[in-house]
Amino acid sequence: MKAKQLWFIEPGKVEIREHELGSLAQDDVLVKTKVSGISAGTEMLVYRGQVPQDLPLDASIKAFEGLDGSYPLPYGYACVGVVEETGSSVDKSIKGKKVFALQPHASHFICKIDQFIFLPDEMSEEAGTFLANMETAVNFLIDGEAQKHENVAILGLGVVGQLVNVLLNQQSLNKVSAVDGLKFRREFAEREKSTSGFLPDSKELLGKCDGFDLIFELSGNPEALNLAIELSGFSGRIIIGSWYGNKTVPINLGGAFHRNRLKIISSQVSTISPEHSAKWTKEKRLNKALSSLEEMEVEKFITHRFPLSDATKAYCLLDKEAGKALQVIFTYED
Repeated sequence: MKAKQLWFIEPGKVEIREHELGSLAQDDVLVKTKVSGISAGTEMLVYRGQVPQDLPLDASIKAFEGLDGSYPLPYGYACVGVVEETGSSVDKSIKGKKVFALQPHASHFICKIDQFIFLPDEMSEEAGTFLANMETAVNFLIDGEAQKHENVAILGLGVVGQLVNVLLNQQSLNKVSAVDGLKFRREFAEREKSTSGFLPDSKELLGKCDGFDLIFELSGNPEALNLAIELSGFSGRIIIGSWYGNKTVPINLGGAFHRNRLKIISSQVSTISPEHSAKWTKEKRLNKALSSLEEMEVEKFITHRFPLSDATKAYCLLDKEAGKALQVIFTYED
């Protein structure tokens, strides 16, 4: 059968290609995609040509095996669909089951059974598209180890920043400061009772307390690191969840950074940091992400829905008018 798949052709250009899937091996599964989510952070690096071409996209994701940032390439990692067919050695009872997979945007795909995750029957397909982002947010909190007495800030209120904000509010912190240049993103974050929104250059933010104990840098802008350093208190921790691709800026590591004994910690969801491996496993982290998805009404973060055939419009929106969008998803026609 034929499948339609989104390809990144060159900076600023995508197209939908049709290709033959071929027959199923005995341990293969055919999934029909219902919806998929666009990652406005990582995918926009691919869209804009800001991914290092000598670096594998993500060696931990089977669907990206052998791919780097060179064009043309398929990309995406938030597909939700249903099992449509199974190979001869796969249990037929899973047909019709709702699944999440780290797969590029495509109408159908073939994979092994260990390359997708069964979603609860009661979870909506749209909510399921947030699983990768939710697991990423949980990973940030694991690495951040926020304590109740601490002053915490989030720099960047895209989808992952919003999820981190909700998770932090569940921990009964005194206050969470949510920082973003876009008013509607700050207003989203301020729906949580412990959160106050600020502009990045807000005098109130810069003069707040004696500096923040914990800062999550999730803006995707490496210049935000200098703001994080400026905002940190003594022995503060800066969790860098952003992937900057090939974007670089001068970082001020003199003065406050050195004397305040700041800690800059890279947090990436492909692995569990060794210092947390005694308490956390990937399975436990995934289960926490799934339970968090069931507790939250994450669909509220979806601002736009496009059929896959209108992919160009979706990426132009995120590239040129990001102030109007939060989570953008693709729908799939029969």
